[in-house]
Amino acid sequence: MYNYAIRFEADEQPGLAVFCRDLPEYNGYGDDEEHAVSEALDVIETALSIYVDQRRTIPQASAPEPGERVIYLPVSTVAKIELWNTMMERDMRKADLRKLLGVAQNTSDRLVDFLHPTKIDALENALAALGKRLAVTVEAA
Repeated sequence: MYNYAIRFEADEQPGLAVFCRDLPEYNGYGDDEEHAVSEALDVIETALSIYVDQRRTIPQASAPEPGERVIYLPVSTVAKIELWNTMMERDMRKADLRKLLGVAQNTSDRLVDFLHPTKIDALENALAALGKRLAVTVEAA
């Protein structure tokens, strides 16, 4: 659903440029493929922050194509995406979420801040307030 595929392209400089078809805002780089993958989550979360800043719905990931590498997002990041997209479906602002949850502004802002860690139970409570239930599945790696 939100496990984005990235592709690598040799750059004129030493290293690799990294792109994501589903997140055109993704602009990554790595000394090599291993380095690019280790940086991928930070770059994806930065790209997701752009969607929040621009009040845009975050797209789902499409199936990977040959040669692409899938980046599996943490549960908390996926929960934030679902929370944000639900807010966008309902034309809600962060202030609306704050009022609904009865929390301080910085608390509600962090619920959709991809660059700030958030406890999963806080995200679960926010989703519940919007009529959603967080379900986690475990798969073989």
